[in-house]
Amino acid sequence: MSTNSQLVEIFQQTAAALELLGSNPFKINANTRVARLLKEMTTDVGELVTEDPSTALGRLTAISGIGKGTAERIFEFVDTGQVTEHRELMERIPKGLFELLDIPGLGPKAVKLLWQELEITNLEGLKAKLDSPELAALPRMGAKTIQNLKKAIEFAEKTQDRIPLGVARPIALEMLAHLEALDSVQKVVYAGSLRRGRETIGDLDFLVACGDPEAVREHFTTLPSVTQILARGETKSSVRLEVRGVALQADLRIVDLEAFGAALMYFTGSKEHNVRLREIAIKKGLRLNEYGLFEGKEERPQDRGAKPLAAKTEAEIYQVLGLPLIEPEMREDRGELENRPDELIEVSHIRAELHSHTVASDGKLTIDELAQCAIDRGFHTLAITDHSQSSVIANGLKPDRLLRHIDAIHEANDRISEITLLAGAEVDILTDGRLDYEDDILARLDVVVASPHASLRQTPEVATERLLKAIAHPLVHIIGHPTGRIINRREGLSPNMDALFAAAVEHDTALELNANWHRLDLRDSHLRAALAQGVKIAIDTDAHDGPHLDFLIYGVLTARRAGLPPQACINTWSAEKLHGWLKSKR
Repeated sequence: MSTNSQLVEIFQQTAAALELLGSNPFKINANTRVARLLKEMTTDVGELVTEDPSTALGRLTAISGIGKGTAERIFEFVDTGQVTEHRELMERIPKGLFELLDIPGLGPKAVKLLWQELEITNLEGLKAKLDSPELAALPRMGAKTIQNLKKAIEFAEKTQDRIPLGVARPIALEMLAHLEALDSVQKVVYAGSLRRGRETIGDLDFLVACGDPEAVREHFTTLPSVTQILARGETKSSVRLEVRGVALQADLRIVDLEAFGAALMYFTGSKEHNVRLREIAIKKGLRLNEYGLFEGKEERPQDRGAKPLAAKTEAEIYQVLGLPLIEPEMREDRGELENRPDELIEVSHIRAELHSHTVASDGKLTIDELAQCAIDRGFHTLAITDHSQSSVIANGLKPDRLLRHIDAIHEANDRISEITLLAGAEVDILTDGRLDYEDDILARLDVVVASPHASLRQTPEVATERLLKAIAHPLVHIIGHPTGRIINRREGLSPNMDALFAAAVEHDTALELNANWHRLDLRDSHLRAALAQGVKIAIDTDAHDGPHLDFLIYGVLTARRAGLPPQACINTWSAEKLHGWLKSKR
């Protein structure tokens, strides 16, 4: 774990402890701000301090947000491995209170009340009191609040050990690069739920064919990120990793190159898809396992030296089974064997970004800078959709600012020839379904992305009506991240999705798959149903910075899981077709 990551945890815990103790809000916010700053820094402050201690204090305090007191605490940590203030606070706060703070909707004031009034100091203690009259008697702990708390605990426990796709994939790619660099490695891939593009990942699975298994095992178990070796056998090694503050398990399986396809199919899964394949094999008088597809029904034909009918590639195994190749993302036993699409969407099909933010609201880039990033990715169209006025925390634009922003985007479009820039806005869908700008303002926009950002605990009935009003609005093109969920953190709205899909078709409104890996909203299950009803789908990155445009891969993986063909996604259309559809709502 880097110095920055360790300090982020220390400052976050310090802020939480101070809040639990009712300390000065300024001091709480200062610690929170420093934690956020350290998390975003690309320079390791530990290296900065140790490289030249004589100038480090000045270099640290020159960073906006780091004062002398903060710099001294950073020095203390680098020198001693601890921060005195943090250690003393941890001695005053039961450790279990921090896990209570991780429960969505349970803030510091509520946790403090549970601790001081009922002596609840951890999750187990809270669960034991959920149905007690003492809990119900606490201020602001009515029946509805307690019911919401039960759901939040259930949701947190269900997702607590899984890692978001956008965190796991970069780690896996780094490990692949390490393994591919070995001379003896003939082939290496990642498998499991990561290869299937699941939105969260339990652990990492790697398959390797190589000429020197011992060298590969040694390399894998001694990677810099390895914190513990769990197993190191002839064909399987398992380790625990810690990468940029993320802890997870990784397994490496050494397989024969001639049986690589069979092993890859088996370890990619899903379990349910594999069972279906084995059932099909059995009906044909065959046996399918991780070593290949064999004649006969013997359990382990490879043990007697039997040669497989197919094993080297996944495609040949599917072919012998009489099936088309099923892409990894679809292997979930959700009808893919019966209804495989002729073509699945790929990143290369995406030609337009229709949801992005600049420095006008809470983005990091100017109009020109963001345009260049889109040009570099080969897009023909970029819609700039900064936040609307109700998103105060995101520096949302009041109407007068928006009108000036529209002019600035159009001016840039006239000046930049390599791409079409569209003036849009991400307009808040207010709690009652009204939009955050009047219609005369909306009509000035080339693209309207209407999104829910607040009141994301509405009942399904209220949420449905809210979103239906936005879908039916004649000036709305796209409903952005329709449920507002944040993976592992917030469930978001639970509207009647079928009603939304029907309305989207009726009013020719697209629904967004937000490709930001924190969201992936619509989720794959929603997309399958939307696709069946003929809903137009937008896959957008919601980019707030240049690298965010690369989040597109996560949206595409999710879309592939739903069987989305390229033509069903408006971002794949030609400029002429896309612009024609956008103008049809004007």
